[in-house]
Amino acid sequence: MKNYLAMYLGTPKTSKAWDHLTEEERQQRIQEGMAAWGGWMEKHSDILVAEGGPLGKTKRIGPDGISDVQNNMTGYVIIKAESHEDAAKLFENHPHFAIFPGDCVEVMECMPIPTP
Repeated sequence: MKNYLAMYLGTPKTSKAWDHLTEEERQQRIQEGMAAWGGWMEKHSDILVAEGGPLGKTKRIGPDGISDVQNNMTGYVIIKAESHEDAAKLFENHPHFAIFPGDCVEVMECMPIPTP
């Protein structure tokens, strides 16, 4: 089994899909989405390495110093799977985009640190 980072992504364009919902519809969708997300987490509890969670504002640190930046990362989870394909399949129809206005989930292998 290998570890995989699943990064939840969303864009302002996808979140605008909720603009047409009434407050009541939005709250209902949130409740439905959180129940589905909790169900997904419970169903896959045996392969969770880190539950992850939502992500906040971003700061970029580089040779030019520290700056506030914006990206599409909205949350993450780390799981175990036999293969990259198996890990990706776990997120088909995930509540992040099937119920919530998320854009997609990207899955990447957590590689070991190279040793000399």
